[in-house]
Amino acid sequence: MRETGDVLEIVQRAPHPALRRHVAGGYWGYREVGPPIRRVEVAQTGIVVHLALGPPLAVDGAVRGSFVAGLYDAPVVLDHAGEQLGMQVDFTPVGARLLFGRPLGDLTREVVPADDVLGRSIAELEERLAGLPGWPERFDVLDAYLLRRLRDAEPPRADVAYAWARLAATDGAVAVADLCRELGCSRRHLASRFREELGLGPKAVGRILRFERAVEAVRAGRPLAAIAAQCGYADQAHLTREFRALAGVTPAAYRDAVTNDQDGQAIPA
Repeated sequence: MRETGDVLEIVQRAPHPALRRHVAGGYWGYREVGPPIRRVEVAQTGIVVHLALGPPLAVDGAVRGSFVAGLYDAPVVLDHAGEQLGMQVDFTPVGARLLFGRPLGDLTREVVPADDVLGRSIAELEERLAGLPGWPERFDVLDAYLLRRLRDAEPPRADVAYAWARLAATDGAVAVADLCRELGCSRRHLASRFREELGLGPKAVGRILRFERAVEAVRAGRPLAAIAAQCGYADQAHLTREFRALAGVTPAAYRDAVTNDQDGQAIPA
């Protein structure tokens, strides 16, 4: 429980219309002051860009300023010492490939300094964001920065973009064999190219997309047996195994944790 004088400020805004299909969930800004906090971020298909405007976070025990996190198929533990100020953007894998201007294969299960991926321009961006008076101005500057990168971006490989779009549209339900038939390629070819470009193969990404759908249903309070059936799991036990692997907890424990957390964005550990 937070004490009097503690601060929890979370602000969200949609990006510029030209960027929306590349960003999952919009822009987030947050300021937090209070006791030290540990949270668990569950596996997701978003490629995280965290812009630190205040004290650093610890990610799986390693202290980080601004960072980029590639695709993870496991939960990640975040800690802060009692204060944080920053912004976060979760890009779709294809959006990240486009806006980063590089393949994402070497970012798989990795967290790296943001300037390793986005170059020295990120330091100037951080300085500008930190000096602005409020979130609307910061979001405007972030929009302008990403629109400049989009203007100069080369499109990703068409077969990978197609496969991602099909997987995302079906919450991971489309079979890899069907994707290969539609694209006229072998499973090995698609898996290799998809993994090189986005970080994980299409089967692994489909698994996380299905999990994301289940997470939303669990947060909405739907019965677990119904979630398992509707999200394509063999049974409730299968759903539970996937939650243990990708969130670190059972579905019921996850629901309790996010219900009790004040920002509702992660699992308090």
